[in-house]
Amino acid sequence: MSSTETLIRALADRDELADLVARHSLWLDEARYDETGRLFTEDVVVTSLRGQARGVEALVALARAGHDKYLRTLHSKSNLVIEVDGDTATVRAHDIAVYVLDDKTEAVAAGIHHYRARRTGDGWRFDHLTITPVALTEALGRAL
Repeated sequence: MSSTETLIRALADRDELADLVARHSLWLDEARYDETGRLFTEDVVVTSLRGQARGVEALVALARAGHDKYLRTLHSKSNLVIEVDGDTATVRAHDIAVYVLDDKTEAVAAGIHHYRARRTGDGWRFDHLTITPVALTEALGRAL
């Protein structure tokens, strides 16, 4: 590959990985669990305060247990640090999430998401995710 082709591939990989992170937020916030295969490998392992999930069925169950109780959620990822090494990659992202408890209260959480991804025949997919909590508020009264 020429240096231009190498650069284009590197930029395309980074873009695809950043898009996966953004789609992970939508997957949670809009309960797009039918799109799990577009984001995660079948053998994905996810570790969070809520527990560990191995495989997509367990992942969806873990996500539903943590999010279905809220009226709405809004996850926002930032500060992506993407490292690509051939057909594997890591992505580190900050996550700020708002959890709407009811029409008058919400809570806010902050964490760091450590993703590991691998290139598949269908593109990049996450095969590992560790969520490290940073902060969680009690229920907050709504100002808006």
